[in-house]
Amino acid sequence: MNEDTPARSYEIVAKRNDGSVFIGQDRAPAIPLFENAFSAFAQGCLVMTVTGEVAVEDLHPGDVIMKADGTSAPLIWIGSSSFIPADSGKRTPLVRVMADSLGAGRPSGFITFGPTARVLHTPLHMRGDDSDQDVFTLMRDLVDGVNIIEIAPPTPVRLYHLCLEQHAAISIGGLHIETYHPGDTLTRDMPIRYREQFLGMFPHIKNEMDFGKLCHPRVSTKAEVLMYTPAPELT
Repeated sequence: MNEDTPARSYEIVAKRNDGSVFIGQDRAPAIPLFENAFSAFAQGCLVMTVTGEVAVEDLHPGDVIMKADGTSAPLIWIGSSSFIPADSGKRTPLVRVMADSLGAGRPSGFITFGPTARVLHTPLHMRGDDSDQDVFTLMRDLVDGVNIIEIAPPTPVRLYHLCLEQHAAISIGGLHIETYHPGDTLTRDMPIRYREQFLGMFPHIKNEMDFGKLCHPRVSTKAEVLMYTPAPELT
């Protein structure tokens, strides 16, 4: 890691394939490649499990999560890190969604998401086309300044992301939010020096193919292209 590249501490709790639980911490570059895997849900987000809603910070590997399609699957991986949204050197605003912003009960109350949260929601410009396809849209691309707003607290905020056995949409406050998936090309295009460290943060997989396929397509927006542009090779 380049001495001029800021680093961040990333915390991981995961269930290995043999059933054992891995608890660890890794220090890695504070670049999108790593940060995107740890910054979807703010503390307090209520995740629907088979036994009811549970705050994201209280989840444990093995908890059974309800998916948007009505089925359920065990939680495999929890990643978290501390961010300062208003940091002048690297501003990372959160997105606050007010009740009923995306329809009645969607969400049921206000929810705060991290910058990489995507919701299963078809943007207005895509509605009425022939595809009639559900897509994941970056929550921050839906900011309207009224019902969905950016906030940037000056103090540290712990953000989380989650993995099930396969990529999925899960229910959070009545919204269907995607679990973590690096995308179809991110690991292929990442700088080779980061590949081993990045994949090592996911003890439940052996290689990038184990992430499987995306369960729904993602909207291609300028914001998304920027977020998934591989970091330049650092010297």
